[in-house]
Amino acid sequence: MAMRPERRPPPPLDAAALERLALRYVERFATTRGKLADYLTRKIRERGWEGAPADPHGLAERMAELGYVDDRSYAEAKAAALTRRGFGARRVAMALQQARVASADSAEVTPAIRERAGEAALIFARRKRIGPFGPPVQDRAVRDRQLAAMLRAGHGMDLSRRIVMAREPGELDEIE
Repeated sequence: MAMRPERRPPPPLDAAALERLALRYVERFATTRGKLADYLTRKIRERGWEGAPADPHGLAERMAELGYVDDRSYAEAKAAALTRRGFGARRVAMALQQARVASADSAEVTPAIRERAGEAALIFARRKRIGPFGPPVQDRAVRDRQLAAMLRAGHGMDLSRRIVMAREPGELDEIE
């Protein structure tokens, strides 16, 4: 068995290489300032640094000033996508927090999410065949699992319970 030659480690980053990495990242992915700064910090840790002290947070801010990164539009798009998939307000808020969206930007999107909470819950229930959208369920354990799924998806307890306990979709007309 022939041994492979060892790969040379990539050269340490400098300011120009870090900026190229940042540009390449924002070109490929919708992101936030926080996620971009985390990515650049990880790359510096992995590859090392050469030159004046690195400022990944400053570079992320500069990308935002240039319009390459927009936390507000990211939050709107992410919230809309998750709501279309049937996730509730808590789950959307958690996803925005993980994406390091600033709390001010997240707060501006929250009313629209809460406004569509009923619609999102019904989408989730249809997708997962919960309540009136699935086969009739007499077993309490199955209803408890359905309720738990609704709660994990970020929906409120009252709304989730109403959907799980409904026998026919017509009972849920006032939710939308």
